[in-house]
Amino acid sequence: MSSFFTRILTFYRSIKSKIAFYPTLFALSGIIFALLMMYLEERGISDYLVQHAPFLVVNSGDTALTILSACIAGLISMMVFSFSMVMVLLNQAASVYSPRLLPGLISDKRHQIILGIYISSILYSIFVLFSIQPTGDKYQIPGFSVLLGILFTVVSIYAFIYFIHNISETIQITNILEKIFRNASKRISLLLEQESSVNWNFPNSNSWTEYRCDKSGYFQDFSERDLLSFSKKNKTLLEVIPIKGTFVLKGTPVFRSKEKLSDKAVKHLLRNFYLSRKELVTSNYLLAFKQITEVVVKAMSPGINDPGTALNAIDYLSELIRLRMLKSDESFASDSGQDYVKMRVVSFEELLYQINAPLRKYCCGDIIVVQKLGYMYLALIKQKALKPSYHDILEKEAKRLLTDAKEVMKNEADLATLNTLSNKLHI
Repeated sequence: MSSFFTRILTFYRSIKSKIAFYPTLFALSGIIFALLMMYLEERGISDYLVQHAPFLVVNSGDTALTILSACIAGLISMMVFSFSMVMVLLNQAASVYSPRLLPGLISDKRHQIILGIYISSILYSIFVLFSIQPTGDKYQIPGFSVLLGILFTVVSIYAFIYFIHNISETIQITNILEKIFRNASKRISLLLEQESSVNWNFPNSNSWTEYRCDKSGYFQDFSERDLLSFSKKNKTLLEVIPIKGTFVLKGTPVFRSKEKLSDKAVKHLLRNFYLSRKELVTSNYLLAFKQITEVVVKAMSPGINDPGTALNAIDYLSELIRLRMLKSDESFASDSGQDYVKMRVVSFEELLYQINAPLRKYCCGDIIVVQKLGYMYLALIKQKALKPSYHDILEKEAKRLLTDAKEVMKNEADLATLNTLSNKLHI
């Protein structure tokens, strides 16, 4: 049952990132509210308001039809313009910054809610328009429902004004980087809190029995609670082999068990591993490092040539690396001081190499950016780290960066700057 809820949660996370998620919910709410108002109109809510608050009710059928028609046409125009602006935003972000930023921009809840307000208001007004029925020479007017349609249109206009303001803020690279950093720092902080309960007494698992997956896909997530419960119940220890976000081929080992398991138990455990054909790694903080690194690389490419953006992104990158220096290269699921499940993570050395390799290729020709990266390494070496080896890794990557830069640069002033950095880094 828990694995079922895990799959439901993972499915919810995947559809929540779709641009149509909140608009769909708002559309359904608009239809339901319109049906509710039609029911209340049959109960005489407009007649009651005519007697007690006549200024709230539209009495003219032609006026009601004209107002609702104008509202529907205006709302559709605003919705089309807003969708066009979102597409322009996504296209610009993909071409100027990085295609990896698109999932975060698409899943922006504010844009989805605004589009949802448009759609719900349109559907509500359409249903109310259909409820205006001619009776002889007159119309049966749902006066209060028409008034609500007008109010919803006014709300949509204010939502449109906010949308213009918000989309102008969203496209700015500083706000994009801030959102990426904020989400990643929250994730790393959560992992650091979980590490405080780890006992670090997990045995070597090289000789354990390996079990393979029965399909291919991106390893999205797994039910940590179910694996922990299974390990305690069956008196065994488990190790999850693939790293979250990596592509797993059919027949690849996905976990190891200290005790040999039955076929039924293996099938039960495999149901707790969620594989998808799409790369959705919203719960993986490594995506933030990839996104910011690609922003730097894209900014330094000849087609963009925006070193200012690169310098800004390096500041956020250095702060994320500082947080990662506080985390171990291993992760465990524990209970009552006992580690039951070991989970693989990208080591600090591998992570730093993946960051530094593209930066060395695209940034070594710009002395200002190289100087910024050099001072980043210098500052990080002075920071607190969980392991002393992290400082050695930083020094090694800084040496690689300066070595490549010296081979590219020929200007004596630039070389003098690089030598000064080398002396400060003691490399």
